[in-house]
Amino acid sequence: MKHKLIYILLTLASVITYGQVNLSLDADKSEYAGKDIVNLTIVLELNGSELVQQTGFQLPDLSKFNIIGSGSVTNTVIDPATNTLITQKVSRIALEPKKKGKIKIGSVLVTVSNKIYKTEPFDVNIRDIVEKKAVASNASNEVYLNMEIEDREVYQDQPTFAVLKVYSRNMDNLRKVKNIRLPQQENINVHPVNFNKSEIDPSGNGNMASQVLAVFMVFPNESGYVEVPGVSASVNSYSNKNKITSNKIKLNVRRLPEGAPDCFKNAVGNFNVSVYNASKEKPEAKKPLNVVIKVSGEGNLPDMLLPKIVASPDYEVFPPKITSKVSPGTTGMKGEILANYVIIPNKSGAISIKTEQFAFFDPNNKEYVDLGQKTLSVNAFSHDQILEARTTVEKVNEYTNNLLETVNTPVLKTTSFKVKEKSKFHWSILLTNISILLALFIAYMLFKTWQKKRTLVRETVSPKPLGSVAETEKEIRELLKIDINDYFGYLENLKDNGEYEKFFITLDELDQEVRNQYFKGSVTEFKTFLEKHKGSSVAEEYGKLQQKIQIEKYSPVKSVESIEELLKTIVNLYSQISK
Repeated sequence: MKHKLIYILLTLASVITYGQVNLSLDADKSEYAGKDIVNLTIVLELNGSELVQQTGFQLPDLSKFNIIGSGSVTNTVIDPATNTLITQKVSRIALEPKKKGKIKIGSVLVTVSNKIYKTEPFDVNIRDIVEKKAVASNASNEVYLNMEIEDREVYQDQPTFAVLKVYSRNMDNLRKVKNIRLPQQENINVHPVNFNKSEIDPSGNGNMASQVLAVFMVFPNESGYVEVPGVSASVNSYSNKNKITSNKIKLNVRRLPEGAPDCFKNAVGNFNVSVYNASKEKPEAKKPLNVVIKVSGEGNLPDMLLPKIVASPDYEVFPPKITSKVSPGTTGMKGEILANYVIIPNKSGAISIKTEQFAFFDPNNKEYVDLGQKTLSVNAFSHDQILEARTTVEKVNEYTNNLLETVNTPVLKTTSFKVKEKSKFHWSILLTNISILLALFIAYMLFKTWQKKRTLVRETVSPKPLGSVAETEKEIRELLKIDINDYFGYLENLKDNGEYEKFFITLDELDQEVRNQYFKGSVTEFKTFLEKHKGSSVAEEYGKLQQKIQIEKYSPVKSVESIEELLKTIVNLYSQISK
């Protein structure tokens, strides 16, 4: 009886030891149509902390399939009843069959604690197959993309990170993947994090090498199941250029919680809002004022709806110019977005400029945050009050600046000379000076003689007849003609130095000089003159240019690109007019 008990205990111990490592390979079904995808699931379960997985999954021969995607996840739990550490690793492989008929799928091998475990092979039946061209010219050199998203359950407008990898049995093919195109779809917003290629992993997926190509953020803008389209790229070889596409991934996008404030739009993250006056001058009624709304933080910053300035009869609001400085962060796009408004006060006195109420959803704390309404108090002065408030020094400075800007004053360089005393009289210096004076006198006499001869020759020539009024006007215009290339060079220097105020002052001088050349005082007269002598197209371009100059001149924010484009238009048009 005692021997039987010992035998039973040893049998149970062997059964328990055998059950510590479970390895299985299953397909989602046994029979597939030609267009169906064969999904294989590999499950490795380790019961016990002393078990160590020494190798990755060694896949069977899958040459009869195209591998179109793969992914894996590892879960670790502790059984509270037995206090045993349980580690479970699940891998999914998506296959596209190349041929029809019965295909045998071999065993998966893995080494755990110096022991090799394998699964049992099985068959799958493929019905009518649809022939497709392989991505690469050789099945052994196949290249395919795989998109991985670890966090597939997020809130609406909350980002999730996606990693794009490339796999191939030939590592040389990894270097041929170029022209990566991120997915674009109406219900998602995609922002790249980086396109830095990682080091090549020679054992990335079984016997395939892998490399990370890109990392990007996906912001789903609607709730429910959202499918992220595949990422496309091209594989360039000497003979041809092939396009490859990664797998698609479905996201479970949770709807935002109930109880959102009325002012909530679509801001998800953590943000701050501020409003300030960006003008350096004192606020004046009927004069433009630069007001900036600044939204900073981290989240769906580039895609969120910004708070606007509330309309009021106390001021007039113009559409803003948006500038953004954002970069990838850990929980979204971080940085700041500036909305530059031009506001003209309609009256003098105290004016309150208010923004719309703003609220956002914080996914970390899972709550809504209402920042309320921001107010900027401005005291607008009348024109008389501005003049009275100026000090004597400010008035003198303004008069001096106007004088320097309107009057061309030459720059004089003064040098002080000091005569050194000499103890001796130098006869050589005296003789040299006398020689110079004699040479100058002889040159003067020769010049007078030549001038008399030239006068006699001029008198013998018949007088030149007077021309017509048009010819006389043309000669005067040639005398008044200016070299506009000097203006162009000066405007280029002002643009490069960022002196935009002097830029527009010089531009007005150039326009005035060109109009004076044709005896036209106003812009309207000059435009009529151009239409008559240069054509209607040149006159229309001149009118559009004047409007564009006024817009850029009074724009609150001046960019280098817009000023450079304006200067190119000025050079082209005034060169045609001044011919």
